[in-house]
Formats: sequence, C-alpha cells, structure tokens
Amino acid sequence: MQIPVIVQTVGLLTLSNVFMTIAWYGHLKGLSSKPWWIAALISWGIALFEYLLQVPANRIGYTQFSLAQLKIMQEAITLTVFVPFAIIFMDQPFKLDYVWAAFCLVGAVYFIFRA
Repeated sequence: MQIPVIVQTVGLLTLSNVFMTIAWYGHLKGLSSKPWWIAALISWGIALFEYLLQVPANRIGYTQFSLAQLKIMQEAITLTVFVPFAIIFMDQPFKLDYVWAAFCLVGAVYFIFRA
C-alpha cells in the first residue's frame, strides 16, 4: 500500500518542524548560561536532523504540490508545532494572538490551495 503524498509530506514536515523549533528556540531555555557559539553548534547539530527530514518532504511534496503550496503548508505546520512548544517547553502563556495568527494561516492555506 502506497502512503499518499500529502501524508508523507505533512508527516515529514511536521517532524522537521519539531527539530527546527528546538534548534531555533530550545537553546533560549536550556543553554542560556552558555556562550552563544556553543548554542549555535548544538543548534546546527539539531538542525541537521531538520534538513534530513525537510529536504525529502519537499522533494516528495513537489511531485504533487506547487512551491507556494509547499511553503504555506510548512508555515501552517510551523505554527501548530511552535504554539505547543512555546506553552509546554518554554512556559509561555497562551495568547489569543496565536488564534488570530492561525486564522490568518487558514486564509493563506485557502487562497494558495483553491482551484
């Protein structure tokens, strides 16, 4: 049974975004007392895994989706990964702005995927 392109693409982009979010923001909590270059080296190491997932996700997705559709899909996934990360891992309060941003991304998804 072949896994649909949309499932492969969204799955890989989601996992990629988990690594990306940790690489970009995790050091703010876990490495704040270390020099910036140590945080950068560790973040680059984490980002390697992001790229190992993101590149195949985009190659697979590009067989069925346009470049713009892939980008908007990635941005929507980024928000769905970032908000729980910010609230749970970074102990940030939930903000209604997250909801408004999500509505904006739903609009972006609509416009980029409409026929």
